[in-house]
Amino acid sequence: MPSKESAELADLYRSWVAAMTAKPDMELEEIRRLFSHWGDVTADPTRVDYQEIEVEGIPAMWAIPHGAVHDRVLLCSHGGGYVVGSMYSHRKLFGHIAKAVGCRALIVDYRRSPENPHPGPVNDMVTAYRWLLECEGLKPQHIALTGDSAGGALALTTIAAAREKGLPLPVATIPMSPWAGMDLSGQTYDTNKDRDALVSRDTTRNLGSLFIGEKGDPKDPLANPLYTDYSKFPPIYLTVGDAETLLDDSRRIAERAKEAGADVRIDVFPDMQHVFQFLAGTAPEADDAIKRMAEWVRPKLGLS
Repeated sequence: MPSKESAELADLYRSWVAAMTAKPDMELEEIRRLFSHWGDVTADPTRVDYQEIEVEGIPAMWAIPHGAVHDRVLLCSHGGGYVVGSMYSHRKLFGHIAKAVGCRALIVDYRRSPENPHPGPVNDMVTAYRWLLECEGLKPQHIALTGDSAGGALALTTIAAAREKGLPLPVATIPMSPWAGMDLSGQTYDTNKDRDALVSRDTTRNLGSLFIGEKGDPKDPLANPLYTDYSKFPPIYLTVGDAETLLDDSRRIAERAKEAGADVRIDVFPDMQHVFQFLAGTAPEADDAIKRMAEWVRPKLGLS
């Protein structure tokens, strides 16, 4: 049975859907204001500091747990369909993950769509990854990627884009509920349509069209992780809730990565909503997932 605390996220999602349904002509900036409250359900992690910086002109934020090692880094990409969400809405979530791992996290405020459609977001993430290597002097084996939803997709496609540019690859990636862009073929869009409080085919269709743009290819391997080439990829650990319409996105990504020879683990959490990790510090399911993520990635980063 899900914890009573986990219902808070579903309630937040339903309030957003109700607001957008009541005002179908809602302007994008008003929708962005709604989603800026994503982190309201996340408890502030204790003993974590935040520092805003610029990375080659891209806004970003360090989450720095007290006592964290500085030569290991999580490169973080926020969710929101590439259209909403920000480093501010996700600050506390990534702060919890960084604290559990014991290293710094760089949260990238990549340029969003529709102002900057694909490949804008993935290009910004590759820029940030290159900056960690060349300006911060980090070794690739000391960098892991993580992100949620669209950011979870970026935690995969950024690696493929970095490989195309000849960059050494990070040691691991930890996508949370990664989104397969405009692909609507997952069976859980139907089987979970009455369980998922936020994401529907309409959600994906609307956000996906803004992200891809009029002339974009929804099957571009750097836009849709269902088509990414996972050969010679670093290890992948996916976490997803079984109440999500996007559950099949995670399952199929895991299958395709395994077929390509990647080391893949996927954990499906019963009755959990999309990116339930937002309930960090509030619901036991979120804390359990983050603990598992940290225990999985720490040895890969060389942390005992």
